[in-house]
Amino acid sequence: MKIVVQRVKNAQVEVEGKIIGKIQKGFLVLLGVTTSDTKEQADYLVKKLCKLRIFTDENDKMNLALKDIGGELLIVSQFTLYADCTQGNRPSFIEAAKPEQASELYEYFCTECEKNDIHVEKGIFGAHMKVTLTNDGPVTIILER
Repeated sequence: MKIVVQRVKNAQVEVEGKIIGKIQKGFLVLLGVTTSDTKEQADYLVKKLCKLRIFTDENDKMNLALKDIGGELLIVSQFTLYADCTQGNRPSFIEAAKPEQASELYEYFCTECEKNDIHVEKGIFGAHMKVTLTNDGPVTIILER
């Protein structure tokens, strides 16, 4: 499982012209699931994500987590995080989990984040989405398990 975390001032996801998820200050999270991923790996990443201290404190040091600043999460499933471009110019997605497995782990991941008393907005799994964000920093962190 791989997540790309972007610290944002705001972010939203749109499907077929309708905004279906929108946050203010927090993290836009792109979540990729591979064939061997488990709930235990999701638990590890949820814990890391919810405690990740990349917001600045009064001394301008990255020292605050989402809960410290009242931040929110926008979590978007993105199978392309497991693109393999080692051969040719067209990516292979053979390492990405099948939709049934990926959808289950995506929903599990979102639910577990909510259990940390953090407001969570989501994309629609498998939909063609348009994501808009204002990156804050920019700060982008990649976490894998």
